[in-house]
Amino acid sequence: MNQIINKCFTYLLVFQVILFVSCSDKNTNSTNSEEDFSIAPAGFFPIPFPRDNPYNSAKEKLGRYLFFDKIFSHDLSLACASCHKPQFAFAGNVPNPMGANNISITRNALSLVNVAYRKKLGWDGIEKSLEEIIYGDFESPIFFNNDTNVILKRLEQHSFYPKMFEEAFGQGTKPYPFLAAKALATFVRTLVSGNSPYDKFLRGDSNALTPKQKLGMQIFYSERGNCFKCHNGFLFTDENFHNTGTTTHYFDRGRFHITGKLSDRNKFKTPSLRNIQLTAPYLHDGTYFTLEEIIENYNRGGYPFFNKDTLMKPLNLTKDEQDALISFLKALTDWEFINSRRFNTFGY
Repeated sequence: MNQIINKCFTYLLVFQVILFVSCSDKNTNSTNSEEDFSIAPAGFFPIPFPRDNPYNSAKEKLGRYLFFDKIFSHDLSLACASCHKPQFAFAGNVPNPMGANNISITRNALSLVNVAYRKKLGWDGIEKSLEEIIYGDFESPIFFNNDTNVILKRLEQHSFYPKMFEEAFGQGTKPYPFLAAKALATFVRTLVSGNSPYDKFLRGDSNALTPKQKLGMQIFYSERGNCFKCHNGFLFTDENFHNTGTTTHYFDRGRFHITGKLSDRNKFKTPSLRNIQLTAPYLHDGTYFTLEEIIENYNRGGYPFFNKDTLMKPLNLTKDEQDALISFLKALTDWEFINSRRFNTFGY
């Protein structure tokens, strides 16, 4: 059995190394330069900016400033960064963040890191562009609860935003809210994280992972641990929807809200595991506050639920094996990205 597990792990690791090498041939930079934040880390595919909203550095800078500004909020109390905080890998740090008018948002704020590569967004897989979602948030009663005409006036009267809009979109361009959404989407797409100890290990640094983390990685990619079935690829997500039996009752119907199919009831999108050490609390409702709770639930096979994924079976990992698995998950933290000067100068 151990030989089969090791063989499976080896095949998976070789596949990911090939991916990293092939992509690195196109781009050898492991971190973004200060001039061009559209450059993906080595081993990542190029960031897919849409044709109707291509990257330029002035647009990224404008979007970065707007992301941390409370100018969109009707009462000037909230910014995008209020729910998506840099120090928590652009996720939240509470189960249910507070939106406009102190309305509690029912879902945990997902990390925005590497969101550029995702086609379906949010916990239930909304098939809209970042631009559409951001623009809708301006008037959403639970997010910014504002009027786009009010936002336009605020931007026009601002001391430096009018000039930044012209630099980003062309001479004579007014600071229209739909352009603000484009700038914000451009910035968000540059939030690419791929320089964790795990990434360095794949690039050839055999000392980037500790022996305990290497054991955890072997468990992660084995049929016994079974983690890789849902958390795969360079994003560590299959981009699919599952119910993993995290509770015996679900008030949120998840993917069912999008498709209306009973088979999708209470299923939620597989979140990325990158920077998972920093994105607690976990799950769509922030039920679990520690990685230990998550692994314990999966180790026992999850709670019984009619729509629970068939992959959910008891793992029977020992305490030491669970600790090793958690140690590996922490090796997915990209501290260089988290501590980037791009983000920590805004005070969030």
